[in-house]
Amino acid sequence: MALYEHIYLARQDISAQQVETLTEQLKATIESLGGKIEKVEYWGVKSLAYRIKKNRKAHFSLLNIDAPPAAITEMERQEGINEDIIRILTIRVEELEQGQSAMMRKRDDDDRGDRPDRGDRRGPRPDRGDRGPRRPREDAGFSDEGSF
Repeated sequence: MALYEHIYLARQDISAQQVETLTEQLKATIESLGGKIEKVEYWGVKSLAYRIKKNRKAHFSLLNIDAPPAAITEMERQEGINEDIIRILTIRVEELEQGQSAMMRKRDDDDRGDRPDRGDRRGPRPDRGDRGPRRPREDAGFSDEGSF
């Protein structure tokens, strides 16, 4: 059987419980056709880069799937019929990622607070020397007398 990573986006106005129900329906479809779901991750409600079917946000969910291609085709067909699902992406992979996905690791890093504040990013640059005093621009159109 082939390995897949599948992400679907659900409308923002449904509840997290309804998203979980959608995931269970997809899981039942895959398992009825001889596949299995290795991992399920709910990434939460996130802003979209652009509007999709009049939605600015969506519920994101990841499924790691080990199934035959026919099971994936049927799952995607059912998702296309469902009005709550606004976008899907299925990618065939060589091996499934173990542990948390990059999105979940990012959320954990943000929650721990071990990243520096955004204000701390700028500071002295050790790779640059002292710039020295600023010189007035000669092409600025100002004279020394203060007139324009």
